[in-house]
Amino acid sequence: MTARSSSAADNPFESWGSAPRVALTDQIRKAFTRGKWALALRGILSIAIGLLIFARPLGSLSVAALVIAVWALVDGTAYLVHAFELRRYVRHWWMLAIAGAVSIAFGIAALYYFPTLSLAVAVVWTTAWLVTLGVLAILIAMQERRLGVPWGWTMVLGFLTIAAGFVAAIYPQNTVATLLALYGAFAILRGVVLLFAVNRLQALDHELPATPPRPAPAP
Repeated sequence: MTARSSSAADNPFESWGSAPRVALTDQIRKAFTRGKWALALRGILSIAIGLLIFARPLGSLSVAALVIAVWALVDGTAYLVHAFELRRYVRHWWMLAIAGAVSIAFGIAALYYFPTLSLAVAVVWTTAWLVTLGVLAILIAMQERRLGVPWGWTMVLGFLTIAAGFVAAIYPQNTVATLLALYGAFAILRGVVLLFAVNRLQALDHELPATPPRPAPAP
């Protein structure tokens, strides 16, 4: 067994979700590593919202709508900024842009309509938002794998988001408190996955060889 395979056996997360990266250009690498701040912001926000829900239980749908709306608006804005950073380098930037637009639209709708909706309708809306984001995340992960950047975390995030949406939908008898407990747990798990992604992108910046300098033009 080679040293590389031994290392992978000791740490299965080192290579899991990472395709061969020899073809990754320096421009794409820099574009993805610059997006670390957006992932870090989304991860910290998700964990903060999850802890807030558990620390201060929210009993009314209007307050819950405010929390979820702020979450969706900030998350969607970070998605859009990251999408336009990658626009010049990758073809799937529009998937990120759609995910951001969906989150922003949902956040605005939550602010205006959730306080007047029944709990059942609010759950349907939230489920549609989560499932849409989950499907887009899986598609984005497939494109990231083709580019040779760490993609496993995006795939996990996609399935986790879809699961959260369906779990909320199959229990229509949930109260606001139990529904928010579910979203709180999902928010914390999601934040952990996003911060893990930041760590992987940080490692990517150090693992890939630097672009060799161009030779000086002949006199």
